Amino acid sequence: MKNKLYILLVAMMLLSIGSFAQNNDEVVTLNQYGQEVEAVELNTEARNSILTFESKDKNYKFWFDNRVYFDGGMFFDKDAYNPIGNGVTIRRARVAMKVIMHKNWYGEIDFDFSGSATEIKDAYIKYTTDAGDLNIKAGHFRESFSMETTTTSRYVNFIERSLMSKFAPSRQLGFQANYIKDTYLLSGGVHFNNQGSFEEVEWSQDANKDYGTDEGYSFTGRAVFRPILDADKVIHIGVAASYRTPKTDLEVPNSYRFSTRSISNVNRKKYLDTDDILNVENNTIYNVELAGAYKNMMFQSEYIGNDISRTNGLSNVNLNGFYAQAGILLSGGKYNYNKNEGEFTQVSLGSKKGELEAAFRFDYIDLNDQNAEIYGGSANAYTLGLNYHFNYNVKFMLDYSYLDHDRYANGKGKLFVGSDINGDLTKDPTKVVDAEGKGGDDYGQLQFRIELDF
Repeated sequence: MKNKLYILLVAMMLLSIGSFAQNNDEVVTLNQYGQEVEAVELNTEARNSILTFESKDKNYKFWFDNRVYFDGGMFFDKDAYNPIGNGVTIRRARVAMKVIMHKNWYGEIDFDFSGSATEIKDAYIKYTTDAGDLNIKAGHFRESFSMETTTTSRYVNFIERSLMSKFAPSRQLGFQANYIKDTYLLSGGVHFNNQGSFEEVEWSQDANKDYGTDEGYSFTGRAVFRPILDADKVIHIGVAASYRTPKTDLEVPNSYRFSTRSISNVNRKKYLDTDDILNVENNTIYNVELAGAYKNMMFQSEYIGNDISRTNGLSNVNLNGFYAQAGILLSGGKYNYNKNEGEFTQVSLGSKKGELEAAFRFDYIDLNDQNAEIYGGSANAYTLGLNYHFNYNVKFMLDYSYLDHDRYANGKGKLFVGSDINGDLTKDPTKVVDAEGKGGDDYGQLQFRIELDF
């Protein structure tokens, strides 16, 4: 009797399990913690050689965005006051992972390993509405300011951005909202410190730990109007402004400093340098953008003004700069415009053999303010570029630039800028006896880049 009862119980259990299996087509998937999780099949593709995983319903997508730039530079400094060493370098070595989850959520993390150091670039979360015209970002990313600066380095027309691009804020911690329509783009955000490098993080943490100092903040907004936008042509008119208090990611508290290399990462000299401007209360930057494209031709230009307000009765400091550039695709390709970001994106190739591009840029920057007794130098730069897009992943770039610095571009007193009354080289701009406009280092440079995006 007991054996019959046991057999009956086992049979009932097997029938129950069979019934459960028939009513549940999906296999239960557990994670490493033993929890039941949702599992979906992914399609794997190399899209223009970018490894991509995506679900059938398009609600999940994961892909890589890696880059290697090998750069080199040769400098024609025979008549320059300061010798410049030729060389090569890994300009960028980027590893990035990007994901779309649950249809509306986007995440990105991006590191740069060039210079034998690790630096955080992008690390943020974004939510986009079902309509796709509104998104909100939080984390570490570029502030919405300057068409040139927000354009990824993969799609810029020249090896280095313009001299005045350093005025534009780069990646900061913060929140940002973007509203996108065909005819216009509106962006606004509140931002805090830069967390890119170890030094900047350490200075910010020390300011908090030792002095209880607030991080500082900035309010940044941008508006873009597109009176013309279709598959072949675009007219882009943009304005932006940013109100900024001193941040604690600076080495010197309550200060502002502008310094930049002269459109080269091989030449490490920073001719243009305001040094630390002290007693800063806030600074306001603003810009105007005008750009356009028609099939295989494009132009782009910007002006940026930088007004720095100081305490203790010190006068304000006014700095500014601009650039203008034009490009043409010579193999039948087309310039493309990204309305979501308000910038040019990857070009379309006109031939299976690739695309040849020619471009020219003039840029100018002025870091001198006589009334405020700030002399960081000024410079003109003329750049002729020739780019060959072998395909959508490999590009060769060749730039020739001529740099014309003034007598105040002495790298914070470290570089020669002319000759004194005795014919000896001097680093003091007030002792240069050359006629006005003749002091400062002037030279040519030829640079190349081999770029791989994968």
